[in-house]
Amino acid sequence: MRGGTVLLQTMMVTSASKRILLIDDEPDVQRVVQTCLEKIAQWTVITATSAEEGLLKAIAEQPDVILLDIMMPKMDGYMFLDELWAKPEMQFIPVVFLTAQAGLLKPHHYETLGVKGIIAKPFDPLTLHRAIASALNWDLGT
Repeated sequence: MRGGTVLLQTMMVTSASKRILLIDDEPDVQRVVQTCLEKIAQWTVITATSAEEGLLKAIAEQPDVILLDIMMPKMDGYMFLDELWAKPEMQFIPVVFLTAQAGLLKPHHYETLGVKGIIAKPFDPLTLHRAIASALNWDLGT
């Protein structure tokens, strides 16, 4: 049974090793998302308050996923995607929209943008990690 324990510990480390870049200009949303994902899923959350800052952090941090708000001042989520996809080294990082505009977007619309999923604001903080994992086909081991 010792091997089973080692396997379980390895799976937990793999699950806990997810690095999430959250790009959202609302401090309250940042706090809720960061707290929930770090406490419930044990993921590392990196935050950016603007798309410009998010682009710099995406390049520097190479996260496992980017959670992206659409409506932000100066550079919105769509402009951010254009900038991100223009960099070949960034094209492999999946993006999930986290937005109040979810009802306005049809699946074919965000799929053509290369976005893996969309999570509507307001969201359930206790199941946010599951929604992200579902959009990315991540196994949470539960």
